[in-house]
Amino acid sequence: MRFAPSDEQRELEAVVRQVLTDRCPPGTVRAGAGSAQVAALAESLAGLGVAGLLVAESDGGLGLDENHLVSVFEQIGYAAAPLPLTATLAVAPAVLSSGAPDLLVKLVEGGLTVGADPAVTGHVAFGSGVDLVLRGGFGGTGPIEILDVSDAAASTSPSVDVALDLTGYADARLVATVDDPQVVRLAWERGVLATSAELIGLSRRMLELTVEHVRAREQFGAPIGSFQAVKHHLATALLHLEFAAPVVAAAGFELAAGVPGRLRSLATAKALTSEAAHVVGRAALQCHGAIGYTTEYDLHLFLKRSWALESSWGSAAWHRAVLLEDLGVGLTGVRPAS
Repeated sequence: MRFAPSDEQRELEAVVRQVLTDRCPPGTVRAGAGSAQVAALAESLAGLGVAGLLVAESDGGLGLDENHLVSVFEQIGYAAAPLPLTATLAVAPAVLSSGAPDLLVKLVEGGLTVGADPAVTGHVAFGSGVDLVLRGGFGGTGPIEILDVSDAAASTSPSVDVALDLTGYADARLVATVDDPQVVRLAWERGVLATSAELIGLSRRMLELTVEHVRAREQFGAPIGSFQAVKHHLATALLHLEFAAPVVAAAGFELAAGVPGRLRSLATAKALTSEAAHVVGRAALQCHGAIGYTTEYDLHLFLKRSWALESSWGSAAWHRAVLLEDLGVGLTGVRPAS
């Protein structure tokens, strides 16, 4: 097997990377929900047609598969794009196709923004300004409600990642309920895959920022990157990242190919990427010293986003429990709730 991105994947990745480089510098992440910068970013991504990434060409989409989803979301993570892209690009196509097909055209045209609340927490990430919320389906089971929140009462909640824009909605209108087990499972798998790829992108960005810093920062007349303790920290972080990235690619391939045992790769991918992001983030924070804690420094944008995503769409512990159950290994403790 040739385990590398295709030319088509690389071309799509390059186009998305260029748009995010132009439209999503750290200033845009800081500007947050409702800002002109974020609106311009959303418009640029819609212009690429990425909302139709997983929608069939016969329905006006790009007709691509989960291999491309991995490429795109690594770039989204690298930029820490402050938009509900997991729900809109990865989860919504299958759910709307099943429960509200009349809305699929609007999604493909970029005229529909979708948020997700799979664990039914009452909070939607990047939620202010979304048109629809997909509620339920955590773990790939149970129904998913399609809620129209365009006229609902919205309230925001504080979050460690201020750009996360956690929003709750009251009195939303139920559009449809999707309870087809195959659709619910596919929506969950795509959400997990996209989040895993996003964590890879975030980890790469944190590692790059840290390498730049330790090359420039000097102590005792030498760059701190030349000290053995710093090298060990960064080498450990890189190992976690490079072990996790191929597993995400493999999970994308298996999902695209419909491999029956893909659950194991998918659970392994999310567990490894959550842990890799945690290790990379901790190394980045330590190597930056005190400035790593400050909100004025860019590192915190990527660090806090990775903290939020580590536990989104199932924590590392939750996915390890799923993997053990699938392997037939009995759990010795209580299975994590999420």
